[in-house]
Amino acid sequence: MVSQTNEWTQTEFQQLIIDAERVGKLAESEVAEMEKNQTISENVIKALKATQIPKLLLPKKYGGPQVNYREYSAIIRKVSKYNMSAGWLTFLYTTHNIWAAYLPEQGREEVINQGGLLADIFSPIGNAVAEGDGFRLSGTYNFVSGVLHSDWVAVGAFMEVPESGQKEHVAFNLPTKDVQIIQNWDTLGLRGTGSNQVVVDNLYVPKEQFLRLSEIDRVGRPLDGTGYDEEYFFFNKPFFVPFIAGFSMVALGGAERLLEEFKERTENRTRLRGVSAKESRHQGVLAELNLRYFEAEGLLSRIFEMLENYNPNDGDQRAEFAAIRARIIHNCTEIAQRVLLVLGGFALYKGHPVELFFRDMHAVSAHRSNLYEDSIEAYGKSIFGFEHNVVG
Repeated sequence: MVSQTNEWTQTEFQQLIIDAERVGKLAESEVAEMEKNQTISENVIKALKATQIPKLLLPKKYGGPQVNYREYSAIIRKVSKYNMSAGWLTFLYTTHNIWAAYLPEQGREEVINQGGLLADIFSPIGNAVAEGDGFRLSGTYNFVSGVLHSDWVAVGAFMEVPESGQKEHVAFNLPTKDVQIIQNWDTLGLRGTGSNQVVVDNLYVPKEQFLRLSEIDRVGRPLDGTGYDEEYFFFNKPFFVPFIAGFSMVALGGAERLLEEFKERTENRTRLRGVSAKESRHQGVLAELNLRYFEAEGLLSRIFEMLENYNPNDGDQRAEFAAIRARIIHNCTEIAQRVLLVLGGFALYKGHPVELFFRDMHAVSAHRSNLYEDSIEAYGKSIFGFEHNVVG
């Protein structure tokens, strides 16, 4: 067990793990309804809110556990082992509190003290202009995970910022009651994430709910000079890197479950001519897949070490972060594919755990931040000193 970075005891951390398992098992028990409704249920949301988990990554002044990042990973992986959609949302709902910590003081206090869940889509596709002391925003955003259960949603734009006179990547935090939600989420995998469309129509946004993402990413702290805590893990680091790293934690949780399913079903399976599957080549398959999993865990540890020892003077490491993250998810996706193909026909039935996790794993790998070929190419460019377009 890694050392604690706060005053929380090992017993209290273990309670968080127990809570994460409870949330994951509840989501697993409702998987048929989740698949049908394309969202996790209010039951799961209430179970999540009843724990300290939504506060995991808030600055400690707001009363949360502020676990270290390795402990955070264990919690996300635990939920994901039972249901990857629930793990995905647990990761995002907790991680979105990172950007809440960068809001101007008035906005930060409003959002955190309100106590609701946060959704976001930072893609800079909105149209925004300065107006008075705030901004006027319009835009249509897809893939907004968990927005049906969120009180706030942050959306991105690319606009000229009055403070700099330059075009910057920015975000606006909006009450979900002020936007239109189009339920268009009907997908191959991760159906329970409810990643629906959000439409913002000529909405006025006060300056307290405005984030200069490009500048925050550069300086690594709130821009208004308030709320800075040098012990807060996410300050003094590139904004997007630790934010996005959670995708690999979700994948590892799902891969752990797939390996358990493979072992259990192999032990109880008889192949043609009465040959026990566990006495066949399946032994070697499981050994190989375990090694792929261990490799992925080692790569995640590399991310932890890079973040823990991050120094901006070491140069731009974003492409390396992206490549490592993509490789972790690539390994996990290969595990999912091999497990399905080796187990054969019974794993194809709709609702079978392997079928569910296979689909969800491929959906994780299809996220734009996890695309393997793009990430590896960017890392190769960075090694030779060429420019790349990786932000996290």
